[in-house]
Amino acid sequence: MSAADLAPRRIVFNADDFGLDVAVNEAVESAFRNGLLTSASLMVSAPAAADAVARARALPGLGVGLHLTLVDGTPTLPADQIPDLVDDQGRFAADLWRRGFRYFFLARVRRQLAAEIRAQFEAFAATGLSLDHANAHKHLHVHPTVLRLLLDIGKDYGLGWVRLPWEPLQLKRCMEKLSWQDSVGALLLSPWVGRMKRRIRAAGMACNDILVGLQATGRMDSMALSRALHCLPHGVLAEVYFHPASRQTPLLRQLMPQYRPVAEWQSLLNPDLASYVREACFVCGSFRDFSGSR
Repeated sequence: MSAADLAPRRIVFNADDFGLDVAVNEAVESAFRNGLLTSASLMVSAPAAADAVARARALPGLGVGLHLTLVDGTPTLPADQIPDLVDDQGRFAADLWRRGFRYFFLARVRRQLAAEIRAQFEAFAATGLSLDHANAHKHLHVHPTVLRLLLDIGKDYGLGWVRLPWEPLQLKRCMEKLSWQDSVGALLLSPWVGRMKRRIRAAGMACNDILVGLQATGRMDSMALSRALHCLPHGVLAEVYFHPASRQTPLLRQLMPQYRPVAEWQSLLNPDLASYVREACFVCGSFRDFSGSR
């Protein structure tokens, strides 16, 4: 048996979209108090953000980070200050390919993007919560312009951890049968993610080694989580991410019709999985709990 086989498996159980809906906030609070959840990523401009902040203040052990939202959401800045980022309704435009192209080549768009990203960090700072980590809704920080701005601006707000959206092909295959398209996609993404990791570390920040749940986004039920825990290799820091909610609301159904938020919430509360995590000696915490190992 190698040293790697004896190394601990460290896990951050994280909930995305904190603040999107009261049902999400309820799930986050209960899964932290009574389940596996250790952290959550806050959408500072979402409809239930104030409720999420109030709950987080009463949960000092919960690691809360910024869920940078630049798509499928409402901006922090007024729409007339970021006209190239929003649609006619003042929401972030959903045409990611066109927007991503403009991020690269139009300086005015990059200035607006930087202003909005700073405004979201500022809004998080105004909550008084300690910044545990940052990531982006729909993993938009894989875009190099967004990543650069996230890192540069995040330094001003004490950012120390950034999500690396990388689920190794071997882990994906262990968790479920993959199509050849999924396998090819994972292989093509690997060099890109490697560059992301190098940029994060060059900025003096840390990241998870792997992200569990990419292949099963929106359907991390008890069975999927059980497979993931059994497949997780030793010696890594893994973020397992969820989109939990205590009930399926009209807003969640509209935004994420294929997701199963209640099943994801129930997986975090599953007593058998909690027992396995204890018996298998997983080391669980928020990102800040692992800062000594950066």
